[in-house]
Amino acid sequence: MVDRHNDVIFTVHHMEIGWPMNISTSLMSLSTASMASSIFLLSSRSRSPVVFPVRAIAFVLQWRGGISDPASLLTPPGSHRFPGMDASPLSSVSHSPSSDCVKLGRSSSPSFPYYNNWKFDYGANLKPKICVTTSTSAGLEQILPWMFYHKVMGVTNFFLFVEGKAASPEVSKVLESIPGVKVIYRTRELEEQQAKSRIWNETWLSGFFYKPCNYELFVKQSLNMEMAIVMARDAGVDWIIHLDTDELIHPAGAREYSLRQLLLDIPGNVDMVIFPNYESGVERDDIKEPFSEVSMFKRNYDHLPKDTYFGLYKDSTRGNPNYFLTYGNGKSAARIQDHLRPNAMMGLLNYASEIKLEEAAVLHYTYAKFSDLTSRRDRCGCKPTKEDVKRCFMLEFDRSAFIIASTATEEEMLKWYNEHVVWGDKDVKMKLLRKGILTRIYTPMAIIQGLRESGVFSSVIASAPKLSKEKFLLSIDSSNSSRAAASESLPSRNTRRGKENQATRRKILDIESAAFHEVAVPPLSPPGLEDNDLSSQA
Repeated sequence: MVDRHNDVIFTVHHMEIGWPMNISTSLMSLSTASMASSIFLLSSRSRSPVVFPVRAIAFVLQWRGGISDPASLLTPPGSHRFPGMDASPLSSVSHSPSSDCVKLGRSSSPSFPYYNNWKFDYGANLKPKICVTTSTSAGLEQILPWMFYHKVMGVTNFFLFVEGKAASPEVSKVLESIPGVKVIYRTRELEEQQAKSRIWNETWLSGFFYKPCNYELFVKQSLNMEMAIVMARDAGVDWIIHLDTDELIHPAGAREYSLRQLLLDIPGNVDMVIFPNYESGVERDDIKEPFSEVSMFKRNYDHLPKDTYFGLYKDSTRGNPNYFLTYGNGKSAARIQDHLRPNAMMGLLNYASEIKLEEAAVLHYTYAKFSDLTSRRDRCGCKPTKEDVKRCFMLEFDRSAFIIASTATEEEMLKWYNEHVVWGDKDVKMKLLRKGILTRIYTPMAIIQGLRESGVFSSVIASAPKLSKEKFLLSIDSSNSSRAAASESLPSRNTRRGKENQATRRKILDIESAAFHEVAVPPLSPPGLEDNDLSSQA
C-alpha cells in the first residue's frame, strides 16, 4: 500500500516537472502536455481496481479535447453562459490568449443569467404582477439603475409620467424600448384629460391647488396616480406602488430578497402595506452615483424603540429642523381593487385592512449629491425669503436648502452641505450605528453595481431604436391618445356654473367628506421632541 502511494506521488511529481512549464509557452503546448500526462497516468504500473477509476476520472478532468462539458448541454440556446462554459479555445486552431479569470473581471455580459435576458421581460408568468408608477424629469443615469433594480425585485410594469429631461427624445426612446414600460408625456392632451378628474371637484386635495413648486408636483402626482390605477387595472396588475426615482424598495424580512416574494407572503385579507422610509446618510460631498456609493441609512421612527429615538434625537438631527431632512411617513403598496383612490405621496383610500411592515423599507436617497441643492433651486421660481419659500415647499429643510442655494456662493454652499447633510463626525456616526439609529444596507448597492458592470444599462441604450423627430412626435400622440378612455368616465372640471349644478356638487362633497373624513397625506416630518413631551404629559 505504501509502494502504491509513493508510486502515485511519483507520477504526479513527474507530471509537474517532466514537461517544460515555462509561463511563456503557448496554450497549445499546454494542451499537448496535459494530453501526454493523462496517457502517462493511465499507463502507470498499478492495476488496482480502486486506483484505475480514480485515474480515469483524472483523465476526464484533464481532457481538453472535443468533448463538450455536460453542464453546457443543459443550457438553453441563446442564454448567457458563465465563464468556462464556452467551448475551450484549445479545441480549435485559432484561440484567444485570454483566460476565464480575465473574462470574470471584464463582466462583458449580464450577471443575472437566471433571468430571461438583460431586458427582464417576465411576460405573464410571474405572479403577482407589480406596477411601479412615478412622475419624473430625471435622466437615464438615474432612471435606468432605479428601474432595473426594481425589475430584479420582481416589478413587472412601470408607468412613467415624464417631463423635462425624461421626456427628451434621447431619453424617452430608450425608456419606450424596455419591455413592461409605459411612458406618458405631459402634453396638452394629457392635461385636458386630467382636467376631467373628479379630484378637482373634491375637498381632500383642494388645499394644494394653485400653488407653485412642491405643491404643484404634489397635485400632479395625485392626478398621475389616479390615471395609473386605471392603467394598472387594464393591464391586469395585482399591486401598485408610487415611488420617486430617488427611492428603492428594500424588501427585508421576505424569504428571499424580492418585492415579489414579500407581497406573495402578505395575507389575502390585507389590502395595503406601508413601507416606512429610511433616509440616506452620505459620508462624502463628491458622490456622483448615490445608488452605487451610499450604504448608510437612518432608520425610521417606526423601526426604532421609542426611548432610543427620542434619547438620541439631538445627536441624530445635528442642528437640522427634524430627525429626517425630508419626509418620514413612508410609502404604501395597494392591491388593485374597485374604488381604489390615490391619497397623494404615501397612501391610498378606501381600504379597511392595512399593515405596516416591520423590516422592509423604502430607501430614500435625498440630497445625496451636492448638485441636488441647485437642482431644486432651478425648478422653482420662488423668492429666497423665509416667507416666500413657504409657498413653494412643505418641509423646513427644503426651505433652508433653497435659500442657501439661491443666496450663497459655491464655497458657502459646500460648507453648508457638509455641516447639514454629510456625516463627517466619525464619533457621532459610530455611536448612532451602535445604537441602531444608523444602519448599513449593502444589497441594493451590490445589485446596481453588478447591473452596471455587466453592461445592462449600456445594452439597453445601444438596443434602443433610433427615432426621427417625426416618429418621436407620433409616438407621443399615440401614447397619450390611448389613455383617453381612462378619463372619459370622470366628471369634467369645466362644468356649468348654474346654481343647480353647484348645489349638486356641494351635496356630493358633503357625502364623501362624511363617509371618509380623509385629507391628502403630504410629505410629513417624523415625530419631534415636542411629540414626545406631549405623549409624556398625557
